[in-house]
Amino acid sequence: MAGDDDPMVPVDVLGVRQLGDQEVVVLLLDATSGLVVPIAIGPREATAIASAQAGVVPPRPMTHDLLRDVLRAAGVVLESTRVVALRDGVFFAELALSNGERVDSRASDAIALAVRTGAPVLCAAEVVARAGVEVVDDAGAREVERFRSFLDGVEPEDFGP
Repeated sequence: MAGDDDPMVPVDVLGVRQLGDQEVVVLLLDATSGLVVPIAIGPREATAIASAQAGVVPPRPMTHDLLRDVLRAAGVVLESTRVVALRDGVFFAELALSNGERVDSRASDAIALAVRTGAPVLCAAEVVARAGVEVVDDAGAREVERFRSFLDGVEPEDFGP
């Protein structure tokens, strides 16, 4: 995993998007470089991220809500979510906790938890450089804006069961 001296950059969670019939991605934007890092995720994780971004509160806690509540009850704060590596097409993440601990996590789960807690999402600069896709032209900027508008109206049910 990444060490404390590996450069990390803050990224914005643009949201989730379905590509084609099956693939769903979460998009992370490094505003400084103008690169978007797409991370393939499952439909349940997509629902978890999209519903939290939309402010949907489930009648009973979902798994990521439960983890947020357990951290709070234990007096531990999620200081940041860190996407630390990309190996063989798999993104690795960790949760940086206020007690100094780092917990290994799938990137999708870490992002879903960060969205619920308001914790910043950081990405290793090397990961952004390797996996980032340029969004610099007007069409790309319009696409990002259109996607943000889409997120404003998306419902968790839009991503299946």
